[in-house]
Amino acid sequence: MVILSWENQTMRVEFVLRGFSSIQQLNISLFMMFFVFYILTVSGNILIVLLVLFNRHLHTPMYFFLVNLSFLEIWYTSNIIPKMLLIIIAEQKTISVAGCLAQFYFFGSLAATECLLLAVMSYDRYLAICQPLHYPILMTGSLCIRLAASSWLCCFLLTAITMVLLCRLSFCGPNEIDHFFCDFTPVVHLSCTDTSLTETIAFTTSSAVTLVPLLLITASYACILAAILRIPCGTGRRKAFSTCSSHLTVVVVFYGTLIATYLVPSANSSQLFHRGLSMLYTILTPMFNPIIYSLRNRDIHKALKKCLSKKSGFLR
Repeated sequence: MVILSWENQTMRVEFVLRGFSSIQQLNISLFMMFFVFYILTVSGNILIVLLVLFNRHLHTPMYFFLVNLSFLEIWYTSNIIPKMLLIIIAEQKTISVAGCLAQFYFFGSLAATECLLLAVMSYDRYLAICQPLHYPILMTGSLCIRLAASSWLCCFLLTAITMVLLCRLSFCGPNEIDHFFCDFTPVVHLSCTDTSLTETIAFTTSSAVTLVPLLLITASYACILAAILRIPCGTGRRKAFSTCSSHLTVVVVFYGTLIATYLVPSANSSQLFHRGLSMLYTILTPMFNPIIYSLRNRDIHKALKKCLSKKSGFLR
């Protein structure tokens, strides 16, 4: 263990991630499983990005925000899984304090950005269904860019506040993190200084970027549901609902696992259970998102068939 002496304290310069130490006998199986998950996540989201970029009929606000979401998912998983794979296969369980804080910063910023992007996408669906005649005028290209850019910038700046406070903490006690990545709670509990201000600020900012978007999403879908129920034709109702069903599914999966992870009391459940929930929203949800958006999306189906037909024609 590398340590430094500073102001009469023994300062830690690295942590030990112990997320899978209790099941070392499954290291090879875990490595293969998470490696496959990572490849599927990255390739699936890259496919969504490329399909939208190279098909002009997909250049609409809905798919612009979907590209932002897919781009986010690529970096979201790349921030966690490669280090996790290294821990599993090479048993290099240490991570520097700076590297750990950087991992938390990008994890927190990207997770918060996803919350805002999902809210923006629900607002886009609200305008498309509830105000279809005004939709092209209201949801302009410049507004789409401003909404997406604001989501990214706001969350990275808000997380930076918590990051600054974390950097001011001293870590001079235990150095083992019982998790597979550097989440806020297990890291801050290792500090040997007062963390009350850091925890208060982190709770306030995280609540703002999760609960406020959730309320906006709920309000948007309440209006969407009311509008759909007013459609007299059953076919029209199904068509209107199909345009937002994929997004609604992603919202339920993402927020469901996020809320379960952070609201289930630690005293009433095992750390293994909490790590399992964390895997759902850090690993599985980003992998399922492109699948969910592709299964019932006719535009994506057409774009994919067009791409495959061009490729087969080129090979001939």
